[in-house]
Amino acid sequence: MQTIVNSHSWYGDLVLPCLNEAEALPWVLERIPAGWRAIVVDNGSTDGSADIARRHGATVVSEERRGFGAACHAGLLAAEAELVAFCDCDATLDPGMLPRVSSAVRTGEADLVLARRRPTGRGAWPLHARLGNRALSRMVRRRTGVRLHDLGPLRAARRTALLDLGLTDRRSGYPLQMVVRAAEKGWRITETEVDYRPRSGKSKVTGTWLGTWHAVRDMRAVLR
Repeated sequence: MQTIVNSHSWYGDLVLPCLNEAEALPWVLERIPAGWRAIVVDNGSTDGSADIARRHGATVVSEERRGFGAACHAGLLAAEAELVAFCDCDATLDPGMLPRVSSAVRTGEADLVLARRRPTGRGAWPLHARLGNRALSRMVRRRTGVRLHDLGPLRAARRTALLDLGLTDRRSGYPLQMVVRAAEKGWRITETEVDYRPRSGKSKVTGTWLGTWHAVRDMRAVLR
């Protein structure tokens, strides 16, 4: 098994794509475990999110091109540690789960670990979002043979391997493209369960039928 080692004082970088998450940021950043560096990618916030992130000790990267994938990839390019994780910045997912999510990658037992979301309260994961996610998971299984239950945003992998995937989607299809290209390269892809909380602030994607439809449309384009 390959164990990831680097010369930094931290062993992992956490990429946090951010668009107007001032309400959630303090909780998210305070929950990041020791040994992880927060990279908050400001994707055009107008609510002072970038300043809040800096005050909480995060590294802030600015990405002017709007899009979830654009923000995620900017964070990946800014990462320096060999172990990289991604997480939403809206307090739906607890960064305190990073050791669980990243463990198999860090020890060399897996190449990509996805967090399978488990709703903890009413409204944490709307029905339309769950249905869209379930349909996409089935499409991924038919396309790649990889059996997944969730294509959620909390995940971990090795930085150099991720860069080698040559990801090109800069919208909502980025997380799916990562899984599809990893599967095509024969990566060992696994899941681990984590709690999924009601988000702080207004949802930009899964909180509405329209947002979910746009995300599913972007991901279906990746599968085609």
